[in-house]
Amino acid sequence: MTLRAVLHRLHLQSPRPQPMAAFYGRAFGMQVAADAGLLRCTAPEREVSFSEGQAQQLGYALFRFDHAADWSGFLDRIAARPTADASQLPGLPDGARLVRDPDGTCLAFFLAGKPADRPAPALPPACGQHFALRTQRIDEMVAFYADVLGFVVSDRVRDAQGRLTACFLRTHDLHHSLALFSAPVTCFDHQSFETPNWGDLKTWADHMAHERIEIVWGVGRHGPGNDAFFMVRDPDGNLAEISTEIEVCEADRPAGSWRHEERTLNLWGKAILRS
Repeated sequence: MTLRAVLHRLHLQSPRPQPMAAFYGRAFGMQVAADAGLLRCTAPEREVSFSEGQAQQLGYALFRFDHAADWSGFLDRIAARPTADASQLPGLPDGARLVRDPDGTCLAFFLAGKPADRPAPALPPACGQHFALRTQRIDEMVAFYADVLGFVVSDRVRDAQGRLTACFLRTHDLHHSLALFSAPVTCFDHQSFETPNWGDLKTWADHMAHERIEIVWGVGRHGPGNDAFFMVRDPDGNLAEISTEIEVCEADRPAGSWRHEERTLNLWGKAILRS
């Protein structure tokens, strides 16, 4: 059984938060506003915020529970875990619970209230669906997310020596809410916005062309998750993805296994390998 939590917002650090916010507003059709010491980019079902800090570092990932019973079960699960300090993390909702993973990344969780009314989008729908981290201790990270927090492993990727090079974990029925990549550096990798269908993916690609934003990877199709996608780079060098057709997993789906090769990350062509 999954947590039944969904990704609500990512908070990224940047040495230049204003250009970053302007980019996401333009690229992903978001409204940009200053709020409580940060810059917040919002649109229906997607949200990113920025504050001053080091490039390519995730300030926090905020997950939302929509049902009180799921929230209560999660609180019981993490009751013995130390609570992370929220004093330096702007923009968190009241009552959020915070933990840190073995790399020090902050994960925040909250129970949703009534959603705020937002204007209808001019672009196709795209919800904030997953994010990815690069880590130098992937086995420890997978154990934390799966055994401590209750994420469910959907797929593992291993090299010829049997070493784990990537892992995809879910918190609800979509294939992954988090991807972990073994890498020589520890940093943020990318975030992804899921759009409903192929036609919408094309519209988003045409939008990037209209805004003169280069597609740096794709259009392709991932092996794990089977989603079609393309990616762009933001001003700090982070990847940002639009994807569609991500796998919907049954509750009893066994974890899959993939070889560490380009084809695993892109069934249609070239891939960005992190290790």
